[in-house]
Formats: sequence, C-alpha cells, structure tokens
Amino acid sequence: MSFKVHMIDVKNQLQNYIWLLEHTPSRQVIAVDPTESGLVEAYCTEHGLELSQIWITHWHKDHTGGVPELIQQKNIAIYGPRDELSKIPFISHPLMDHSTFSFQGLNIEILAVPGHTLGHIVYFIDELDLLFCGDTLFAMGCGRVFEGTFEQMYHSLNRLAALPPRTQVYCTHEYTLSNARFALHVEPDNKEIQKRFAHVENQRLLGLCTLPSTIEAELETNPFLRVESVDEFQKLRELKDNF
Repeated sequence: MSFKVHMIDVKNQLQNYIWLLEHTPSRQVIAVDPTESGLVEAYCTEHGLELSQIWITHWHKDHTGGVPELIQQKNIAIYGPRDELSKIPFISHPLMDHSTFSFQGLNIEILAVPGHTLGHIVYFIDELDLLFCGDTLFAMGCGRVFEGTFEQMYHSLNRLAALPPRTQVYCTHEYTLSNARFALHVEPDNKEIQKRFAHVENQRLLGLCTLPSTIEAELETNPFLRVESVDEFQKLRELKDNF
C-alpha cells in the first residue's frame, strides 16, 4: 500500500506524539491529534508534505491545540467526534460509532470508545492494520477514566481488544515505561511482561519511541486487557491512578 506513518515528538510534559499518515504518491498527509501547529507545519515543509485532513479523537487540549492555527490559512477537512462538537466547534465532519469515510481510497472506520471522555472515538484502517486510538488504549496501559464510567471504559477496551491481533496500535503518549512498571507490579510472574519491560526500558534509555504496539502484544502484556469484569478493571485502574 502507498501509505506510511510519520511521528512527531511534541517533547512536552505530557509526552504527546502527533501522527501523520502520508499517501506517498500525492504527498498528502493527515495529522492525528495535532498538539501544536508549528510542529506540523515545520515537518510538512521539511518533508515536502501537504496537510489535507485532521483527525481528532477527543476534545482534550493536548489533542486539539494546534487545529485553529492549522486551518487559518487553508480549507482543511477536520474529522472528530460528533458527541464533542460543543467542545471542538471547528470539526467539519462529525463522526459517530460505525461512521466511515475515505482518504485517497482508504476506508476508515470509526469506533466510539467512551470512558476517558464521553465522546472519544478511534480511527481503524483494516487495509493498513492501523489503529489511531488517542487516549483510550496505551501500550501496556489505558487512559484515565475522566468523564465516563469504569463500565464504559472496560467495554471500550474490550472492543479494541477484539480487533485483529496484527493491528498496529498508535496511541498519543509515550507512557509505555511507566505502564510497564505497573504491569510488572501487578503481574510479576508474567514472562511476556518481564521481556517487554526490559525491551522498553532499553528503548527509552536510547531515547527511542516505543510505538506502535500491536493488539497481540497488548493482549499478552497489558493488564487492563486481561481483567475479566468491570469490578476487576475498576480496582486495577484505581490502583494505577495512585501508583
């Protein structure tokens, strides 16, 4: 397929990443959750890319902060959660569960995953085995439950866990090492977690990005995908909140 993913490290306190999906023949790109406009503009200029769409997963400022400036100069399609229009008024293409749309012949499917925020959505591209999941699923972890309920978040994570195992997971923060420490704390005898912790620790010592993950790796090493009830999930999430 004629697509590739670029990573922009925001280097902020929240350790955000901005993902760009490039259609290589046209050099057109999508920016996913652009934290800062200047970083996207500079990257596109440096690499000869043209920003054509913006995809937003949820309303938090570190996922939408760059959008107003990016759309000042030109007409760019902005996709985002319909249920958060009141907080992201610049969305031009509101999306809901099972919405689909296309980019350069690619079919993109929307899954609603409330929990972190009430309207959180993710972007799944089956043809590329790609998932842009915002702050719902993290490598070896999951997002905090801010607006939704633990039950909502549990079901949202189960939905993502049911995607094809080969699916590459692009979340928006470099939280893998702290998540790995917690995973090892709650599952100290899990050999896969032990191996992944050592690998992630080494990657971070070298200043490397630990993403993307895969659904398969998450099923083996993410404690939040390994619980079997809402109660278990709530206890685990509350434990992590205070870890």
